[in-house]
Amino acid sequence: MAKLLRQGLAERGVELGHSACLELVARQFGVADWNILSARIDAASSDSLLLPEAWHLSGRSPGKYRAGLDPEQTGIVLIASRPEFADLLGEDDFCTLMQTVDAADFRGQRLRLRAQIKAQAADGVTIWFRIDGPNGLLAFDNLERSQTDGPLTGSSDWTERTIVLEVPQHAVSLNYGVYLKGRGLGWARGFDLEPVDRTVPLNPRIDRKLRAPTNLGFSARG
Repeated sequence: MAKLLRQGLAERGVELGHSACLELVARQFGVADWNILSARIDAASSDSLLLPEAWHLSGRSPGKYRAGLDPEQTGIVLIASRPEFADLLGEDDFCTLMQTVDAADFRGQRLRLRAQIKAQAADGVTIWFRIDGPNGLLAFDNLERSQTDGPLTGSSDWTERTIVLEVPQHAVSLNYGVYLKGRGLGWARGFDLEPVDRTVPLNPRIDRKLRAPTNLGFSARG
């Protein structure tokens, strides 16, 4: 990274030594100097968790988390914010363990995603489910707008969460998983994705599109 920065600056007529570029990189990550950043990188790479087969990491900042199979419990995944990055984690940082599945065999079905999740000193732990089409998002829920069964915060024992979505005929992929937002620890177990009949209600749409202009006079909620 420092080498690329140095090359980019040189192309613009700015000459900086390698050490100076290292310090600039450290500042981009919000730390005082390269030695601190290097120590944090070393610590982050020394305690990685084994990823479960067919699952992968994603999110805004997966490098600030440990995520994978819980070494102390069989059949359970763990996502934990790294202490060495605690002062760098913002409200938009998150890490997810997820899968992406071809939607071909599920088109036209109503699917229910279920899993149990657990939290410890967490800003937010939840499951999520997204259906993509050829031009992008078709359906999505992460329970963050749910009034009763939303993400777990603080510390909580095992709790089941459910998302039900309809798979359109032009769906391309199903994407789902569990994520930890911000700081703390989150666990998940018992993932299940299954077809259900039309008597099982869908999760409410969480987009903000209205059917018509509404409340243009800014009246308070009734």
